[in-house]
Amino acid sequence: MKNVLTIAGSDSSGGAGIQADLKTMCALGVYGMTVITALTAQNTRGVYRIQEIEPGMVAAQIEAVFTDIRVDAVKIGMVSGGEIIRAISGCLLRFKAQNIVIDPVMVAKSGDPLLRPEAEQAVRDFAVLADILTPNIPEAEILSGVPIHTEEDMLLAAEKIAALGGSRGPRHILIKGGHRLGTSAEDLFYSGGRVVRLPAGRIETRHTHGTGCTLSSAIACRLALGDSPEAAVRAAKDYITQAIKDCYALGGGNGPVGHLAGLYRRAAMEIV
Repeated sequence: MKNVLTIAGSDSSGGAGIQADLKTMCALGVYGMTVITALTAQNTRGVYRIQEIEPGMVAAQIEAVFTDIRVDAVKIGMVSGGEIIRAISGCLLRFKAQNIVIDPVMVAKSGDPLLRPEAEQAVRDFAVLADILTPNIPEAEILSGVPIHTEEDMLLAAEKIAALGGSRGPRHILIKGGHRLGTSAEDLFYSGGRVVRLPAGRIETRHTHGTGCTLSSAIACRLALGDSPEAAVRAAKDYITQAIKDCYALGGGNGPVGHLAGLYRRAAMEIV
């Protein structure tokens, strides 16, 4: 079995963050491990409080895993402060981590900010460690400084993000198109100057809490299982598309996607 480590925040409602990552890893047949960067008090309606984990403790969690267990891929989600980002970077470089997927989480689905403004530059510096970086459009705008309205804007933003680290990376960039207006939610995969457009129809539902976390985790799982970056992205998109179709109308706000619906169906359990 392959082992995948998620470094992210905890979501008390279970739809995003560490909880979404572990559900995705179970669904895709890998062993999931966790490093918690922050505790959040949140539900389907919003994020009410965030408590960061002390950077030394974040580093200690990473060290505990890497010094004992083979890590086949790493997914990184919510990192809200520059000191935590630097602690994670140091550890990943020290342990020569491979198959790193970074989801530069900056804003929750509810619109609540999850990244302190002063940490934005640290995220740009951090992004160069990524084998695959998965920003949505607002995040890509922040990272690139390019307002995105068209497909051409997405490409320009990808080029600027790819240039953040000079020749170091990020190696591959997936700009998610779900925030674009209209019926299409096409994503753009940028790899060394090569552009792959990944069409996707828009699924009409408000229950999409945790989509970004889930997609990036699925990509990390597929990389761990031996897929190429493009194949990993395609397989992860198939998984998240079905999970959105299987969304769960939980709570009074944006409910979660159906991470484990496929397993439930195979176990002949009723999906409500």
